[in-house]
Amino acid sequence: MVAAAALFSTGGAAIKSTSLTAFEVAGLRSGIAALALLAFLPSARRGFTLRASAAALAYAATLVLFVTGNKLTTAAATIFLQSTAPLWVLLLGPLLLRERASRSDVTTMVPVALGLLLVFLGSGEVVRTAPDPFRGNVISTLSGVTWAFTVMGLRWMGADGRGSPMSAVVLGNAFVFVFCLPFLRAPGAVPASDWLAVAFLGLFQVAAAYVFLTAAVRSLPALEISLLLLVEPALNPAWTWIVHGERPTLVALAGGAMILGATALKSWLDARAAGRAP
Repeated sequence: MVAAAALFSTGGAAIKSTSLTAFEVAGLRSGIAALALLAFLPSARRGFTLRASAAALAYAATLVLFVTGNKLTTAAATIFLQSTAPLWVLLLGPLLLRERASRSDVTTMVPVALGLLLVFLGSGEVVRTAPDPFRGNVISTLSGVTWAFTVMGLRWMGADGRGSPMSAVVLGNAFVFVFCLPFLRAPGAVPASDWLAVAFLGLFQVAAAYVFLTAAVRSLPALEISLLLLVEPALNPAWTWIVHGERPTLVALAGGAMILGATALKSWLDARAAGRAP
């Protein structure tokens, strides 16, 4: 699980390493990832239901928005703002899933909302790797909303009992490739260094990470999965600082710490509640 989270965390640094546009990075990354997942994971080759397609659309939007956000704002702001997804699940869950929020859910989401505000306030400076922070922050927040829809779509798939989560992942990446296809330049016009970057993103940052994730979830309880996956947003800004010298502000880091801390607390509280259930 830690290996999966560590690979996921390299996305920000690798995306910023390319000279390609956001749509080009998203399309090529997802095209490579879809083929690799079909080759390496048998579970990715079945369960292509209508519910899987609906979850895949939300996941595809998340992939495109995440890459676009990374191109415009800091990697730290992008991953922290996407990590606000539990807040949007809390707000949308009663409407879409008929799931009532508990008092503890509402309490733990207050720091997430405050953290979101701090990330916005603390990442407004224009730098080489973040040329339009405000627009990037808005897009990254939208990626958190679409990731919330993805999570709810996967729950909806689980209620159906026929779809496989990995089928939604493959379909989502395929949808991104098809959507971005008109924006791709001719293969020969893509520099070799950019091909290496998108190949790494597709094969390792997405496909290999999901292979590790699929292997890990078979033997780990939900709490450990939730907490170990927080390695991704913790490492993501570190890789970007090492590779590109991008330094998030203390205010943005404080906001990110509030978001991740509240997410960890909610996972722990949910695990305790599940343990008390009959």
